[in-house]
Amino acid sequence: MTASGSRASVAIGACLSLLLLADVAYADDTLGGSTENANQSANADEKGNLSVTVGGVVFDRSKNGSGDGAGALAATTSWTPPPCWYAPKYTPEQLQKYLEPIWEAGSTGYEWDAEQREKYNANDKKKAFNKHKSGEGYWWDSYVNESYPPGWDACDKGPFWVDEGDAPPADMENAVTPEILAELAYSEIRVPGTEVTLAPAEATKVNLPTWAWLDGAEFKPVSVTASVPVLGIEATATAEPVSLKIEPGTADAELYPASGVCEINDGRIGEPYAKGKADQTPPCGVKYLRSSGDDTFPLQATVTWKIQWTGTGGAGGDLPDGEFGATQDVVVQEIQAINR
Repeated sequence: MTASGSRASVAIGACLSLLLLADVAYADDTLGGSTENANQSANADEKGNLSVTVGGVVFDRSKNGSGDGAGALAATTSWTPPPCWYAPKYTPEQLQKYLEPIWEAGSTGYEWDAEQREKYNANDKKKAFNKHKSGEGYWWDSYVNESYPPGWDACDKGPFWVDEGDAPPADMENAVTPEILAELAYSEIRVPGTEVTLAPAEATKVNLPTWAWLDGAEFKPVSVTASVPVLGIEATATAEPVSLKIEPGTADAELYPASGVCEINDGRIGEPYAKGKADQTPPCGVKYLRSSGDDTFPLQATVTWKIQWTGTGGAGGDLPDGEFGATQDVVVQEIQAINR
């Protein structure tokens, strides 16, 4: 590496470090921030329901799924939530408090600092950072979805001012809207674990149907609401279970139904086994045609969830279906015959 390249690398590293330190130092001065994390804080209402602020967006998870094995949905298409978005982030005073220490350090270069000072009218005591408009709007800036780091540079335009009640610039992609909030709420949805109940429970037998079902009380719609209170917009993404797919873990098996997909009927997936049903065909289940020997078969159970959303102003629609599954080990034994 050349000496000039080395100096450039040091300057860039110093700049990034300073940006990170500034973000931490003034975390409590960003909209919806906390002293622990500039992008995240949590509050509980009088009923104990928890709302979490992440990246300028408030998430109400009080109707989300929970319990052992709960997890996030994987979209059934290539769709992913936004990698980043723009939303209100600073008041004029907060942006000044954030940027001036960076400029004063000088690590970003005199020319760049001068351009930034001019951009934000930093040398005008009255109009600096739009302080003459305090209470009339916000500086918007980008927030990054930390679950999708490859898209971090998709929102790289820097802070921009929006008067209260006005829409952000039309060319500003990923400016927060009810639809973007719905997509962010989708990524926060958690659904119950999908370990199915089997009968027989301990070990099933070769050539005997095994009944499979899920607890209907747990498999009900769940939802997350995302909002930006300072803009008065919100969206709720709701996930509703629609089917269970069973993969027996071996080709030597028959499924009920033959497709292996058990549809939901009357809010229930499958049917619990009861005494006297031994000679009946289960509405959802599997019949193994050979023993698992000293091993087990990895039965995969995957629930498909339909996702719909509603938002401010009557907005709404569908989002891609999501899936969540789990694997459980099944012991299959030969039926022991008694010789007389």
